[in-house]
Amino acid sequence: MKLLFVCSQNKRRSLTAEKLFDGFEGHQARSAGTENNSRIKLTAGLIGWADVIFCMEKKHVRRIREKYPDMLQDKRIICLNIPDEFEFMDEDLQEILISSVSAEL
Repeated sequence: MKLLFVCSQNKRRSLTAEKLFDGFEGHQARSAGTENNSRIKLTAGLIGWADVIFCMEKKHVRRIREKYPDMLQDKRIICLNIPDEFEFMDEDLQEILISSVSAEL
């Protein structure tokens, strides 16, 4: 399964998720951000690639639905409700991601 993780700047939360889940149980993972200054900016190509899109906050879900409405018919979009208060690879963030993402796979 192809997993796409989305946050605002793709520097902490979604990048941590990508590192945790790429190769996990055979899954492929990528990550992107919704802001213009993102490390990797969310594109239509990434949306098309993904089987499941995990967003860190409701605002990310809203931005995806507004910008790519025609690409989402067969996509699962899951909001993880993880606030932007963690550093990259933070142990608490890893625990939250493993628990919440694994429950959806």
